[in-house]
Amino acid sequence: MAAAFGNTCFSSGSEGEEEDEDEGPEGYRKGGYHAARPGDRFADGRFVAQRKLGWGNFSTVWLAYDTLLSRFVALKIQKSARDYAQAALHEIELLSAAAKGDPTNSKCVLQLLDHFKHAGPNGQHVCLVTELLGDSLLRLIRYNRNKGIGLSRVREICRSVLVGLDYLHRELGIIHTDLKPENVLLVSTINPSKDPARAGFAPILDKPEGNQYNGAAISFSEKMLRMRARRAVVKISRRRESLGGVMVDLEKELERKRSLDGISMKCKIVDFGNACWADQQSAGEIQTRQYRAPEVIIGSGYSYSADMWSFACLVFELATGDMLFSPRDCQGCSEDEDHLALMMETLGKMPKKIASSGTRSKDYFNRYGDLKRIRRLKFWPLERVLAEKYNFPAPDANGFANFLRPILDFAPESRPTAAECLKHPWLN
Repeated sequence: MAAAFGNTCFSSGSEGEEEDEDEGPEGYRKGGYHAARPGDRFADGRFVAQRKLGWGNFSTVWLAYDTLLSRFVALKIQKSARDYAQAALHEIELLSAAAKGDPTNSKCVLQLLDHFKHAGPNGQHVCLVTELLGDSLLRLIRYNRNKGIGLSRVREICRSVLVGLDYLHRELGIIHTDLKPENVLLVSTINPSKDPARAGFAPILDKPEGNQYNGAAISFSEKMLRMRARRAVVKISRRRESLGGVMVDLEKELERKRSLDGISMKCKIVDFGNACWADQQSAGEIQTRQYRAPEVIIGSGYSYSADMWSFACLVFELATGDMLFSPRDCQGCSEDEDHLALMMETLGKMPKKIASSGTRSKDYFNRYGDLKRIRRLKFWPLERVLAEKYNFPAPDANGFANFLRPILDFAPESRPTAAECLKHPWLN
């Protein structure tokens, strides 16, 4: 996978979720992360850090308060090493173009509000200020216990994502190259109490006492201790319920609490760390594995249609709770070969002309266009998968499959554009 921003989060809904990993204190060194703390000020005091929202391999993202315009924003603080700084400047270039062409903020793409450099003990950090959004589609899927969110909600999300892709492709000439549930954020949070504006959160405006830059390791340790304490409390409370014979139907209670009613499905495309201009493509592999298009795997070049393939995979996941293709290394074959086999089991055999068109085609296919090392494919077409595995009623399975199948065409030039998908009967 190409160098990424590590899917850092521009969402106000991140806190409160249990995470097994954090960026760790070792990243806070020369060339690394900036050790921010609540109350720290940036850009001559305009932006005040509130709490950390997320982190990635390249940066941390903070909830911040804009004292000039009295609003909450997301503040992305890049690592200070040269390569990270250049990657941030590339993202700023793309997001600036997107913001310039969208003065009404209606194109379903993350809005860049400001950018600047901030000097700290670990170096000079490029910072991006963006609008504050809600939870990712991945968090929405997990919130709904990986059961699928319902086709009416899927349609609503499709419209937003397609508007964003149409804007990127047709008006800006940008290929996102890493579309997936983590990189699409709802405009608002699933839980209203996690939205600082809706919850009436009073911003922290005072600077912290003591040394501004000595708290990274301490805050990391404290967070891990708090997380373990929360888990211990949950385990103890469950044990008490069980031992006391007070068997509440937890599953039903959780189902009640996990209702999707009232949650807005409006969303925006984010994370342009891997994006490129269509005429200035970067060398190397693109797209996260499960959302990778076949032309990328075989090395036959890519264009906007690769984003459309990822879009179809994302939409299937929203509707079912499962990834459309989840390849793995198997005995005698690679992950790439398993991926291609899974595609052909769902979509039919890849045409020989396409199978032989890539720089890596000979690694996977023989001269007849068959996979070299995986010979027995079990064809299970998309509409049958939806009906038999996920119990979709036949009209829903057929209608949804009719929407997805053209976007999953092995021939990239045959896939519909985002604008064409917006006109599809299934969406309307």
